[in-house]
Amino acid sequence: MNERRSEKSYGAKALIPVAVFLLLYVGCGIVFTFLGVEKPFNVMPRYVAVMIGILVALVYFDRNKKLAEKVEVYYEYAGSSGVMTLGLIVLLAGGFAGSCAAIGGKESMVNLGASLIPPQFLIPGIFIMCSIVSTCIGTSMGTASLMAPVAVALAQGTGLNLGMAAAAVLTGSTFGDNLSMISDTTICATKGVGADMKDKFRMNFTIAIPAAVLAVIFYAIVGFTGGGSQTVEAGSYNIVTIIPYIAVLGLAVAGIDVIAVLAIGMGLSCIIGILAGTASFFAWAQGVSAGMEGMFWLAVFAMLISGMIGLVRYYGGIEWLVEKARKGMKTRKSCEYIIGLFPMLLSAIIANNTLSIIISAPVAKELGSKYKVAPKRLASLLDIGACLGAMVVPHGTVMLMVQEAAGCNYLDVLKYEFYALLLFIAVIITIQFGLLRTKEEKEI
Repeated sequence: MNERRSEKSYGAKALIPVAVFLLLYVGCGIVFTFLGVEKPFNVMPRYVAVMIGILVALVYFDRNKKLAEKVEVYYEYAGSSGVMTLGLIVLLAGGFAGSCAAIGGKESMVNLGASLIPPQFLIPGIFIMCSIVSTCIGTSMGTASLMAPVAVALAQGTGLNLGMAAAAVLTGSTFGDNLSMISDTTICATKGVGADMKDKFRMNFTIAIPAAVLAVIFYAIVGFTGGGSQTVEAGSYNIVTIIPYIAVLGLAVAGIDVIAVLAIGMGLSCIIGILAGTASFFAWAQGVSAGMEGMFWLAVFAMLISGMIGLVRYYGGIEWLVEKARKGMKTRKSCEYIIGLFPMLLSAIIANNTLSIIISAPVAKELGSKYKVAPKRLASLLDIGACLGAMVVPHGTVMLMVQEAAGCNYLDVLKYEFYALLLFIAVIITIQFGLLRTKEEKEI
């Protein structure tokens, strides 16, 4: 991508488009929630909110330039390879979920899960499974695209809270993504600050695992009473129709690319549906189409958000945040806080934890060298901060994906993100009390 920049840096003003979007979408959603309006986050449509933000970015800045020039910058970011890959993945994820439903796999998975696992243990089980899968495959988005349909189906079948199930998928997927040795966030964080992957993993694991264990306990406690606590008798199931789910998870854990995994899963569901007599080819095709249509909005929305953030970057908004981070440090402890909070803020704004790490890593490395912070601590703080930001924002890809799967709104999911809050507390305790410091750090 051509990293062009505006001739004038607008500093904090460059963030106005993002602020406009968040105020319109999140602000209105919260206000209408308190007013008791049904589906409060639908009153101000997300498309309209982000489009207004984009128009502000195009019209308010660089007024001496032709609109066509600024639109060209928007195109570069909205149509980048990363955005197109994301769009393809979410469409395939929808197609896979639709194909499994068409052959009866979704119903069978629900009934099998309901017959084997007590309802009060389903939510913590979902969190644990997503944590394992995402650690193995190294992507929160890939994990959520595979696990969300299964998790929501199980929650629906047993009368559990769908927002809680969605939160378990989101946080579990992020837990593994944050730790995985093959995650792009891990790779960018360690390479960016010169840390060893295994050292970063050990520190990350030590910080994150207490938060994860407590999250599992909380989910177990409230999982059965968090709404919809009736006992549902399990129906019959056809184990053959569940094979696509099992195959997809197995292939993902084996390290196969998520696009290939989802494509194989759809093809396998077609074959099984025809051979088992549960769906014809055309019924399967209609199921795939219906699933993809349900994800069209997310692919388009990701494009709109990426283009808007690209304009913010073009006008100097991201660089302003970087410079502010440099000036906000006076001691090693403040350095560690800023290194953790900076990628969190960036990730919350741009809804991309990997990009936030790439932007933050050079600053973290420079400041870490000045204040004698070990590289593994820098990498760990960068990765955790970026993942925390991505977990809680309403426009994050995984957040939107699980909302769509569960049919709930942002606040329904956010209030059950126990792991995000516990991880945030764990990081603060680690920094504040100087825990997990190396021998060299302690000598300073």
